[in-house]
Amino acid sequence: MPLLPCRQLLFSTLLAAGCAVSSHAANPPLPPNIIVILADDYGYGSAGSYGADPALVRTPHLDRLARDGRRFTQAYTPSSVCTPTRYALLTGRYCWRTPLNHGGVANTLDPLLIETSRPTLASLLRRHGYATGFVGKWHLGYGTAPRVDYTGDLKPGPLELGFDYQFAVPQNHNDITRAFVEDHRVFGLRSARLNPGTGKLGLDAPERDDPKTMGDLTDRAVSWLEQQAGRPAPFFLYFAPVAVHELITPSAESRGSSPAGPYGDFIHDLDRSVGRILAALEKQNTLADTLIVFTSDNGGVVNPGSRTGANTVAMDAGLKINGALRGGKHDIWEGGFKVPFLAHWPARIPAGTTSQEMIGLVDVFATVAALVGEPTLDRATTAPDSVNVLPALLGASSASALRRELVLQSASGVYAIRSGPWKWIEGIPLAPKGKKAPTATGPKAEQFRPRLINLEIDPGETTDVSAAHPEIVRRLAETLQRYRAQGFSRE
Repeated sequence: MPLLPCRQLLFSTLLAAGCAVSSHAANPPLPPNIIVILADDYGYGSAGSYGADPALVRTPHLDRLARDGRRFTQAYTPSSVCTPTRYALLTGRYCWRTPLNHGGVANTLDPLLIETSRPTLASLLRRHGYATGFVGKWHLGYGTAPRVDYTGDLKPGPLELGFDYQFAVPQNHNDITRAFVEDHRVFGLRSARLNPGTGKLGLDAPERDDPKTMGDLTDRAVSWLEQQAGRPAPFFLYFAPVAVHELITPSAESRGSSPAGPYGDFIHDLDRSVGRILAALEKQNTLADTLIVFTSDNGGVVNPGSRTGANTVAMDAGLKINGALRGGKHDIWEGGFKVPFLAHWPARIPAGTTSQEMIGLVDVFATVAALVGEPTLDRATTAPDSVNVLPALLGASSASALRRELVLQSASGVYAIRSGPWKWIEGIPLAPKGKKAPTATGPKAEQFRPRLINLEIDPGETTDVSAAHPEIVRRLAETLQRYRAQGFSRE
């Protein structure tokens, strides 16, 4: 679609959304540059703007996004682990509609999870004239073979899904490749020779230096942004830092900067990366015309036993990683799904505002589509679970909730559904093919039992009220079943 009609459609969309257009904006506004920053395992209570104790961690750049933008207090990931959330963010579709339907994550050697025929945020925006770049943690697989060959061409991958450029950590901060991927190849690959070692593929390529990885990724993101300076086309950057996922490996610059220990230091690395993105935009005078969304792929890790134990040290020091929420990563509780969500766009988003609208990361697709002039999507082919929440993003008042229900799934495959103050937990764990589902015993036993929670009066999720509200249970259980059966949830 040519850019000029897109701009005209954008103007009509904003008017339809009920957003006030000031007198000085007589001409249709230009489509913004868009940056989505998806942190890794970053909990709801780990930023100053979400209540983190400044004596333990300092997040001035994230707090700036909140101060000069809009802070959401009811933003949810669709999963309490990373791969399903990353899938949903890019496609507007729940990941449990794919073969990865049991709540788990993609392995380092798994093929590409997203079909190349499926529209993504990147392909949508490239069709509207955007330059598109991806830097950071991918964790969605490469190629079509049952086992990825990292000595060959890694395709299909992000470039076949609409991105012009990728510089990636293939799976996790501590994955077995120990290498970066640039476009279709392992970065710096010298030969197809392998020298496997303990926990490593043994690629003949430069090995990632864990404490430098955040800086290396940020360098690439900033470099890509600098390449867009002066170009007439808008740009879209999907930036996925590895902080604060294990291994907890703060940089030399941050090491020792937080009384919460290495975990707090790593949070400082994440905040520094955000600051460098902001500085790059200011340098090229594009900050005011750029929509920045900062969020996380799931809640923070609060269970003991992580590889470094850094989260336990931080919590012992007083850091409330997920605030007052129950549970964390992997769980069906709120701490696994409710995440920070900051939206910053000085030209359009009212500064210093807060929204209590329930939104999901799965909604980014439909919202961005409306922003660039596609408010109507064919749910049979495109973003079937994504809802346009643009009015909430831009601060427009709404007589009713933009999203009525939101489906959640834990790492154990347990489904839940949110609707208004209610959260219905189905309580049935799933398992990958050929494996046994978890049993309702041990520390997760409560997660494997059906329960209804009124989060408005019981935010700590302590009391099952299903017996007192059988009609609510019936409605939510039927809605969940219908959404699973029909292939879409956007009405």
